[in-house]
Amino acid sequence: MKYDLIVIGGGPAGMMSAITAGAEGMRTILTEKNNKLGKKLRITGKGRCNVTNYGDLEDFQRSIITNGKFLYSSLYAFDNLRLMELLESRGVKLKVEQGNRVFPVSDRAGDIIDALFRLLRQNKVDIRLNTAIQNILIEDNHVHGVVTCDNNVIKGDKVVIASGGMSWQQTGSTGDGYKLAKDAGHEIVKPRPALIPLEIKEPWVKDLQGLSLNNVNIRAVVEKRVIAEQSGEMLFTHFGISGPAVLSISSYLSKTLQHPLNLQVDIKPDLSAGELDHSLQETLNKNKGKSLKNVLHDLVPRRMVPVILQITKVDDNKKVDRVSRQERERLVHIIKNIPLTLKKMRPLNEAIVTGGGVGIKEINPSTMESKIVKGLYFAGEIIDVDALTGGYNLQIAFSTGYLSGISAAVSK
Repeated sequence: MKYDLIVIGGGPAGMMSAITAGAEGMRTILTEKNNKLGKKLRITGKGRCNVTNYGDLEDFQRSIITNGKFLYSSLYAFDNLRLMELLESRGVKLKVEQGNRVFPVSDRAGDIIDALFRLLRQNKVDIRLNTAIQNILIEDNHVHGVVTCDNNVIKGDKVVIASGGMSWQQTGSTGDGYKLAKDAGHEIVKPRPALIPLEIKEPWVKDLQGLSLNNVNIRAVVEKRVIAEQSGEMLFTHFGISGPAVLSISSYLSKTLQHPLNLQVDIKPDLSAGELDHSLQETLNKNKGKSLKNVLHDLVPRRMVPVILQITKVDDNKKVDRVSRQERERLVHIIKNIPLTLKKMRPLNEAIVTGGGVGIKEINPSTMESKIVKGLYFAGEIIDVDALTGGYNLQIAFSTGYLSGISAAVSK
């Protein structure tokens, strides 16, 4: 059998591409090397699946780290509201949480996958699991099919590569699509980790393992100049720091900068230095006769008190009555500027998203079709695009998947 469209990769981008093409009457096959679809999608959002973000298009553009302008057409063609409408029309009730993050009401990623699977069936898409692709057949600069890793040929006039990046390789994202794209003549921007925890040099970080701070401001500083800044939740780990604010700032830092790099963490961003000093004075005044180490937890998390006193070099046994103005100023400064040294990023395989991939200069942003090979399309994480945490990356996958599918159908 010859297909109108062959989609490589059964993640969100691949499923959406196949669903869209199938709905337009294209004879479509979806190939997936795992034994089930959406394996990585099942673990996103800690299994809850932050499927998109409820922000507007401008918010999306602000939240895309790499090549946001390239994504304008795809996000416009199939935006977050259309995705939400599609899922809810198939019985998946959705909810909006903090930061406009959208989740299924059930908190089950499986509900999203089940809805997509039903759409694939409804649109008569053939699904072939346990099928890895080793080569794309190209003649006269036009796609003619693919060759599977067990040397079977699947004939087709168009191919979408939606095989993901190189993070969470246990889910099958092992970079296979990069080789397929490179063999077809495409440039691959070196894959890098995006949305990745950070390893920190300071040894005291390990003592705070498991401590979560709900509202901090993290700044990356080079020669007294702030080059990146993010606010939100931060988590201390055995190797350094993680959490949404850390993951977001990592996407900026992993692109070009050399390490080590200086970071500053403000654990009281809602207070100015003057307001924090006033609060500190009030705390000291109402606890006269007590040791500083036993009262500072009124202002900062208890586990952080020894660290702050260590960094400021203020005697932790000093009575609050004897704290000098200079010592108080040092305490305020450190609470709003805790110094950390970024040693390196965690390994690429631990990244939520892979940065880099197929260069956008060789892809038509209005169709997702290759500018090099006729009938070859790209969708999802394999493209050199990435965004902040919060559902933006999944929406990019769905939007580029839709655009590749509808474009293939229109040019049938």
